[in-house]
Amino acid sequence: MNMDEIKKIIIEQILEIAPEISEDDIDENKNIQRSLEIDSFDFLKILTALNEKLGIEVPEADYSKVDTLNNMAEHFLKQL
Repeated sequence: MNMDEIKKIIIEQILEIAPEISEDDIDENKNIQRSLEIDSFDFLKILTALNEKLGIEVPEADYSKVDTLNNMAEHFLKQL
């Protein structure tokens, strides 16, 4: 699995949990929660869905390291 495939999976999960968001709204380098106005509960749901999809858990201590699409994709890529 490469970086683009991981980003695609992340975007799919974001759009599934926050259907009011369009893919064009997602900036790879902006904070996901702030830029998309996703609350912490929905952010946690995204991480849980990604855990189920990719088999990789993000420990709470690492939440700040997965704040943008790029950072999140890099984090998951390193764990694969």
